[in-house]
Amino acid sequence: MKIHKVLVTICSFISLIAVFTLSGSAVVESAELNEPIQPLKPRQDLNLEKVNLGKLLFNDKRLSGDNSISCASCHDINKGGVDQLPVSKGVGDASGLINTPTVLNSSLNFRQFWDGRASSLEEQIDGPIHMKHEMNTDWPSILNKLKQDQSYVDSFNKVYKNGLQADNIKDVISEYERSLITPSRFDRYLQGQKDAITENEIKGYELFKRYGCVACHQGVNIGGNMYQLFGVMGDYFKDRGNINDSDLGHFNVSKNEQDRHKFKVPSLRNIALTAPYFHDGSAKTLRDAVKIMAKYQLGRTMPEKDEELIIQFLQSLSGELPAQAKGEKQ
Repeated sequence: MKIHKVLVTICSFISLIAVFTLSGSAVVESAELNEPIQPLKPRQDLNLEKVNLGKLLFNDKRLSGDNSISCASCHDINKGGVDQLPVSKGVGDASGLINTPTVLNSSLNFRQFWDGRASSLEEQIDGPIHMKHEMNTDWPSILNKLKQDQSYVDSFNKVYKNGLQADNIKDVISEYERSLITPSRFDRYLQGQKDAITENEIKGYELFKRYGCVACHQGVNIGGNMYQLFGVMGDYFKDRGNINDSDLGHFNVSKNEQDRHKFKVPSLRNIALTAPYFHDGSAKTLRDAVKIMAKYQLGRTMPEKDEELIIQFLQSLSGELPAQAKGEKQ
């Protein structure tokens, strides 16, 4: 128990740092600065012309080699920013290599992708564009198609001096993604509205802190601000078996042995909507995920009543998209 108390103390300090280091306008300085989780609100500093143009491109299948999938095919904002599959399907029905992380609140992550190989949203876009099992294309091919669409040409000429260019496409899509901030009932609770969540959800949050889950899942994005070993208190990969390159995590980027099986800690915002869980999509339900986290990250076996209360707390993290961000998957 002493170890878990130390973890909670440490993560409370980390969360205070996160308030001042993560994307500025999305963060609200909480009146309860001793809380390891900080509330957020929709960004107010966005260029709406870019957001709207980015939304169109996010849903445009011409960004794939065979015009069959869009960004929204794998990151459906109506499904928690994912496709709710263990791995996504790319062009030609090719299977992906890793579970698709949510695009919602992704601008608050300190790195992008599970292994952290991209340092920005703009850099992240290059990944799926060029991957053979994802969109399988390149920027010259995309530009050739989009420049035949006069509405895109006119829109980009209006927003950018150099018009329709690859960097500008990445810029508007990233601006749209920055608009995908989803404040929840729990954020209203943190800001002082004590009836915004139920008594059981409050109990679940207290257990979430007491067990030490907040050692990794804290700050404004309730995660997304550090790497962590998957299997702190047990060998998850040995027990699961069939280890592949996707299981190596940040090691694939750094080539440092200490980073083997380390992953960017995922945000828990909208977590109730994004099953299956983990980089390998191995946990089919939220209860499965809580059990695995308790065993391999905390070295604990939780009573079912504690699991249920924590799950109820996690369900309070489902948020609302701002009006300008909403749109239909195409």
